[in-house]
Amino acid sequence: MDISVVVPLYNEEESLPELCAWIERVMQANGFAYEVVFVDDGSTDRSWEVIERLRAQDPCVRGVKFRRNYGKSPALYCGFERAKGDVVITMDADLQDSPDEIPALYRMVKEEGYDLVSGWKQKRYDPPSKTIPTKLFNATARAISGIHNLHDFNCGLKAYRREVVKNIEVYGEMHRYIPYLAKNAGFTRIGEKVVHHQARKFGKTKFGGLNRFFNGYIDLVSLWFLSKFGKKPMHIFGFLGSLMFLIGFFAVIAVGVSKLYALRHGQPYILVTDSPYFYIALTMMLLGTQLFLAGFVSELVVRNAPERNNYKIEKEL
Repeated sequence: MDISVVVPLYNEEESLPELCAWIERVMQANGFAYEVVFVDDGSTDRSWEVIERLRAQDPCVRGVKFRRNYGKSPALYCGFERAKGDVVITMDADLQDSPDEIPALYRMVKEEGYDLVSGWKQKRYDPPSKTIPTKLFNATARAISGIHNLHDFNCGLKAYRREVVKNIEVYGEMHRYIPYLAKNAGFTRIGEKVVHHQARKFGKTKFGGLNRFFNGYIDLVSLWFLSKFGKKPMHIFGFLGSLMFLIGFFAVIAVGVSKLYALRHGQPYILVTDSPYFYIALTMMLLGTQLFLAGFVSELVVRNAPERNNYKIEKEL
């Protein structure tokens, strides 16, 4: 099989027939052997009924239906598990990604040797609440990941060599950082292609700008910590713990020496530690450090939890 097209979706019943027909036209025009894997992320509309109808009409269509809404990353994870094509293409179901881009993405992987090719929506038709946070987020993601040639990490239209999707684990909300996950797994030939972006034809976007912006940064920090210290957490915990202990130790010595000096010379003793605000600030710093490290420990626990990627599937075609 040449291509697997993985399409995660949530409440997209209106766009699915047009998307499926569009993909079929492109595949037949280029002579590709293909499959389309629709992953219904617990839709509350008639999306699954549409997928069942499309399957009855076309044996190239496959479907997975979650019992409830888990998110885009779990949907991609289950789609990747089932993909059989030499090249795996992901795209959103809202018709904003063009299937006409598939042949060029396929050639970049098969002929030019890329492990992963990410789309770049150079001209977007999204509202400012979505585009402005995306630009800020992508700038930070490039700096932290070291993948400086990507302009849009979160573009849904991507192409992967099959070995890539079989050797990375997408969980939580990590779909935004699949290029970073691939790089950490040793797949370093990562390219980019300018792709056509279309205005949404049906419904409305499922992602809020502010929530997308905040969650994106939290996930990016988590992934950076896991990639740097996931196998050696004592390096960061030991360093921070030792640093805090030494600072506290020398601070206690400094306070003691200052008190002795003031008493010996009969001078009034005035020091920042006499102010209650010093203790409030110190307490906040300590609590903040503890909470951050506790979040990292929790991330490690979640990463190794046996139920992490155990999603309840109601139906499968």
